[in-house]
Amino acid sequence: MLNVYSKYFDWMKKPESNNLFRTTFSYLATILFFVVFLNVCTMIASGNILKMRSQFAEPVKYFLPMGETELPMNELIGKSINLKFTGQINCISCGKRTKTSFGQGFCYNCLQTAPEASETVMRPELSKAHLGIARNMEWAREHDLIDHFVYLAVSGELKVGVTRHHQVPTRWIDQGASEAIVLAKTPNRHISGVIEVYLKNFYSDKTNWRSMLQNRNVQEYDLTDEKINASQLLPTELQQYLHTDNQIWKMNYPVITFPEKIASVSFDKDPVISGNLNGIKGQYLIFSDGRVLNIRKHNGYFLEISAND
Repeated sequence: MLNVYSKYFDWMKKPESNNLFRTTFSYLATILFFVVFLNVCTMIASGNILKMRSQFAEPVKYFLPMGETELPMNELIGKSINLKFTGQINCISCGKRTKTSFGQGFCYNCLQTAPEASETVMRPELSKAHLGIARNMEWAREHDLIDHFVYLAVSGELKVGVTRHHQVPTRWIDQGASEAIVLAKTPNRHISGVIEVYLKNFYSDKTNWRSMLQNRNVQEYDLTDEKINASQLLPTELQQYLHTDNQIWKMNYPVITFPEKIASVSFDKDPVISGNLNGIKGQYLIFSDGRVLNIRKHNGYFLEISAND
């Protein structure tokens, strides 16, 4: 395509007679060429984004919700992409426009009132839904008063965490875990949080995101043995929730090469982020120059995305 354009441009530079028709035709042809050229080479999508939806596969498949559609992100790996933040942010709960995003996508009012922004999301031990106390009991019955898993996962280092039963393995993929195993199964969020708090005396509950994105584990772990060790640490009253399933989940991510050095970027500092997409892990886009972009952090941001073949 570029060779065709080069020949055409050379022809355009040749001396021509002062022919009005030829001049008009040349300008129209140039405009038409660029329209066709850009349409062939560029794929554009726009809308308010949410955290990427993932599909457990080999490797993991990612889809970016943008308004009413989804963008298949794996297809963009290896391509040059351009992400432009338009300046518009909409609350992911009420939909209203907000100048500032709180708690990964909420307006300030919803941060204070919406059940999905409750402190129990980050600290499950604080859930009181089993006592009939919640921001919204109907929401709590669907999210807090259901089976929960306490798990051990490797994402840079060994960590303990909590997730709803229907979020396996999505929760682990969102954290960029390479391996995970279920430790305990509880009937509500509060009890799972109590187990997690107890085990935090022995394990981290945070993801080492830099090591995770560099695909560097602090050490090798045998999750079956780690589960046995963690089980023995629990007091008797909590051991009744131990889960007998010892399946070890392994996740492989669509990454060409992992970066040696990492630099985090954000639309709050740079409204236009572009570069060669080298891969995706967790909720991060990884660029070939080591820059990484946390998509989940920008829930509700209105983006315009283009990609060149």
